[in-house]
Amino acid sequence: MISRRAFATAAAILPAALLPPARAGAADILRVGDQKGGYKSLMEASGALDGFESKIEWVTFSAAAPLLEAMNAGAIDSGGVGDAPFAFARAAGLRAKVVAATRSSGAATALLVPAASAYASFGDLRGKRIGTGKGSVGHFLVVAARERANLTRADVSLAFLAPGDAKMAFARGSIDAWATWSQYVWQAVLQDDARVLVDGQGLMSGLSYHVATERAIAAKRDLLWQFCRRLEAALRWSLANIDAYAAAWARETGVPYEVSQKTLLVRALAPVSIDDAVITAQQQTIDLYVREGVLPASYPAEPAFDRSFNV
Repeated sequence: MISRRAFATAAAILPAALLPPARAGAADILRVGDQKGGYKSLMEASGALDGFESKIEWVTFSAAAPLLEAMNAGAIDSGGVGDAPFAFARAAGLRAKVVAATRSSGAATALLVPAASAYASFGDLRGKRIGTGKGSVGHFLVVAARERANLTRADVSLAFLAPGDAKMAFARGSIDAWATWSQYVWQAVLQDDARVLVDGQGLMSGLSYHVATERAIAAKRDLLWQFCRRLEAALRWSLANIDAYAAAWARETGVPYEVSQKTLLVRALAPVSIDDAVITAQQQTIDLYVREGVLPASYPAEPAFDRSFNV
């Protein structure tokens, strides 16, 4: 186990040792977009922000899509999102790049059905209605699972809903299945009589990104560099201190501890370098959405990544 004090010491030393030369005139506040259960609880629980809190201004969003919209509007400098939402945002003209990447278990995204239902495979959902967020990782899972089952777009109906609306629709039975992620999966399984029909293992890259606007990369590079190093150290802390992380995560998200712990154990989020494999996986995500007809044309993934933030 890594103690919080030991982590805080290491986190303080690491950025100082690796920090690029300071750039004159850079703003001293990094506006970071977060989702509940995202970076904020992790970095606070681990001590990664010790001595750095005054440099961060957190803004919380319900999902990746509004976070990316705020980034496009210049309301935030950076934020954490999944690979699928970022593919949509770049296609829509977002001037931002990936500065850090993480990979989780594919099981962190799942397609849920009522526990008592007779559905045994995705093929059993032919003619059924599936709820998910447009451009979300849940949307990606539905498309990938449908392709694997050799079904067409006409074989299932998609209802694009925000997580809260999808949860209510699933409970009422107005959708037959719900493709969602993270705590929504395990809260439904452990508390709401749902079961996992399909998860993302073997179907999804499991990649998520910390994305920053091109303007922030130019003007706040030093702050971004420090944030990425502290985030990386916090992620490594979380893998060795799952119980402490789960407690903090439960407090922030408001879900019971058992849901929090199960979610984080399954997710097993770890930092990865931005390399050719990551970029290839992102290209595959883009091309899947092109095949689906929700992106008008393919585009190269490579320019959306900034490898200079790799250690």
